[in-house]
Amino acid sequence: MGFKVAFIGAGSVGFTRRLTLDLLGVPAFADLEIAYMDISELNLDMVYQLARRDIEAAGLTRVKLTRTLNQRDAIQGAKYVINVARVGGLEAFQSDVDVPLRYGIDQCVGDTLCAGGIMYGQRGIPYILQICKDIRDVGVAGCRLLNYGNPNAMLTWAANEFGGVETIGLCHGVIGGHWQIAKALGLPANEVDIVCAGINHQTWYVSVKHKGEDLTGKILAAYEKDPDLTKTEKVRIDMLRRFGYYSTESNGHLSEYVAWYRKREQEITDWIDLGVWINGETGGYLRVCTEGRNWFETEFPQWMQSPPLPIGPEHRGHEHGSYILEGLETGRVYRGHFNVVNRGCISNLPPDCIVEVPGYVDYNGINIPRVGDLPMGCAAVCTTSVTVQRLAVHAAVKGDDLLLRQAFMMDPLTGAVCNPPEIWQLVDEMLVTQAKWLPQYKKASAAAKQRLAAGKAAGTLIPTRQGYQGAARLHTRTVAEMAADRNAANKQAGEADKAQERPAAKAKAKAAKAKPVVKAPAKKR
Repeated sequence: MGFKVAFIGAGSVGFTRRLTLDLLGVPAFADLEIAYMDISELNLDMVYQLARRDIEAAGLTRVKLTRTLNQRDAIQGAKYVINVARVGGLEAFQSDVDVPLRYGIDQCVGDTLCAGGIMYGQRGIPYILQICKDIRDVGVAGCRLLNYGNPNAMLTWAANEFGGVETIGLCHGVIGGHWQIAKALGLPANEVDIVCAGINHQTWYVSVKHKGEDLTGKILAAYEKDPDLTKTEKVRIDMLRRFGYYSTESNGHLSEYVAWYRKREQEITDWIDLGVWINGETGGYLRVCTEGRNWFETEFPQWMQSPPLPIGPEHRGHEHGSYILEGLETGRVYRGHFNVVNRGCISNLPPDCIVEVPGYVDYNGINIPRVGDLPMGCAAVCTTSVTVQRLAVHAAVKGDDLLLRQAFMMDPLTGAVCNPPEIWQLVDEMLVTQAKWLPQYKKASAAAKQRLAAGKAAGTLIPTRQGYQGAARLHTRTVAEMAADRNAANKQAGEADKAQERPAAKAKAKAAKAKPVVKAPAKKR
């Protein structure tokens, strides 16, 4: 069964290597052609060498693996394209976190909503639309795009509505929460059946059953009795109390999507835990991504000396991608939760938005059942975020900085922390700082630069907290510091899901005592 799969942004070692091994773990895919593409020749070459070594060690002689810096060449003749790119890399990601922080917007992740997520979308949407154009031009007829990139809902929305390519968004958040719920209930995960519905990173476990018994109403009591979860999932548990349903996404993610938990500096530490970045640490995901990238680049020669990773059905991971392709190509039924255009699946969310809902894959395609109404409160939370997403998507497509500013204003946490003049100035700063990744905003970035310069000269700029490190920022470890635990460092750098492993209590206590937070004077109004 031979066909071509193209990875765009293949320099991401965690996702690219993991997904490649998963695909090649399907026995029917022994004749697969895989093309890696990235704009970084260094990153691309390192991932390519590792994957080629894995393939050769497994004796998969009919698999063809290629690499290129040319996106169009990678997509030429592809039946499936997988997007794992981070547009702007860690440099842009740094500004997604640090510039809003000067205005008091304290983000843990900044890749889905809030100021960082909105700007990430502005960079990623033009890029994914170019992927769609190349798919239409040189991909095989009916080529599908599987999007792992964030902000997942925004990119998937743009590709479907403006890119003209059937696109499905994929995320492991539902899976992680499923495992956590099963553990809290004291049950094996494979015996707990779930139905989730909502939008990416704000999906709700609307049904949790064990052997036909509905346990949805018992989740809160289980979490409140768990000594670990009551410390690490304070935001999620509070949302469960107030809305009646558990949210898929982590404590840190969820805390920045709503208006209530990160708007007051002095209260942020009441809602988070510093044992693992995903529980709410300021700039936590930026820290672990930076550490992982530095470690991988430094330790790559040692990675090449370590044993190849095994390939086979028993070694496949939990990411959806390989199972979807297996279902489409072999007819083997796969059930998962996917991000798709709503089209009435969730009847009380807008039909044009991207929803995360159950789906079934087989020879007939990706089939999405009707969910019906979300609980009213859950729908209200999602609807607010959908409004931000719609504004941000249309802003990115049109290069309309007024829509961009309105997206910032409508964002729950941004609006809770900043007033309109502060938001206008913040957007100007973001447009200037990220101008080289925002071609659609060329004129708007130039005008923003002039306004900021004029305001500085006149002394009329709103003062911000220069050098402010946030309420709960930890030290970014050097490679030398990470070398104290090489196994943990290798795992962090190599995993696609960088929050799978939860350290023991001692490690959590050690992290909580990490480098003190740097405080800065309160900003002036």
